[in-house]
Amino acid sequence: MIVILGATGNTGSFAAEALLARDETVCAVGRNKDKLQALAEKGAETFVAEITDVAALTQVFTGADAVYAMLPPNHDSSGYRAGQERMADAITAALDKSGVTHAVVLSSVGADKAEKVGPVNGLHSFEEKVKGISKLNALFLRPAYFMENFLAQIKIIQTMHTCGGAIKGDLRMGQIATRDIGEYAAKALADRDFTGKVVRELQGQRDLTMKESASILGQAIGQPKLGYTQFPNFAVEMAMKQIGMPEDLAKMLIEMSEALNSGWMKFLEPRSAENTTPTKIETFAEEIFAPAFQGIAASA
Repeated sequence: MIVILGATGNTGSFAAEALLARDETVCAVGRNKDKLQALAEKGAETFVAEITDVAALTQVFTGADAVYAMLPPNHDSSGYRAGQERMADAITAALDKSGVTHAVVLSSVGADKAEKVGPVNGLHSFEEKVKGISKLNALFLRPAYFMENFLAQIKIIQTMHTCGGAIKGDLRMGQIATRDIGEYAAKALADRDFTGKVVRELQGQRDLTMKESASILGQAIGQPKLGYTQFPNFAVEMAMKQIGMPEDLAKMLIEMSEALNSGWMKFLEPRSAENTTPTKIETFAEEIFAPAFQGIAASA
């Protein structure tokens, strides 16, 4: 059996579905029973648990062949970073106590840095904690900027007729579809061909600037002249807080943008066949972004 944490999320859902397609026995773990139902209907076992519940996680990990471990987004009342640490501590304790031998751990580009990379600081800490489990074979996936992050641009496009954010418009960087992360994780979980502690970068299909990405997204929604505007950090932070984002997280996301802009947060390897993934941003734009854009526009 292979256990998937965050099974209803962006990467976990794709990992679970890819494993089920390979006829693997999957246990999908999540906080909401109703949201797990779709995977249950496809043949997955389901397990409802809070990600900070060490006893529950230990129970579901015990006897598993492998675990997909990740820190889901959280709005812990004690703060975003404190919430990350609580989840990381619980998952690490459960991996250790259960005796599971293999885990694929979702991390991020920039997780080699212990500071000044925003929310990725928590993923660095998570990696370090997992590395402390001596008998565990762990594969740390460090993917590029998620293409799904562009879904947050829909409201900006509709109100300001541009894409925008704190990242430089001409910064060239990898961008990855979450389906590719999930499918890569699924293969690794099924094959279990890694030993010790291993880091693998996933750099997306190709490097793109925000301006290039905006143009491609614009083509998909019938706005071929769509551009990208780099807004001042204070304006981006204010906008994030206005839509209900906690202040500490907003500040961390600005810090992450600055780390990307300065080159502090970057991949360590040259691009290669091994770290390049298949989904083009054009495919994401047509299959995911455009339907989401039209759906929101229709409901507005």
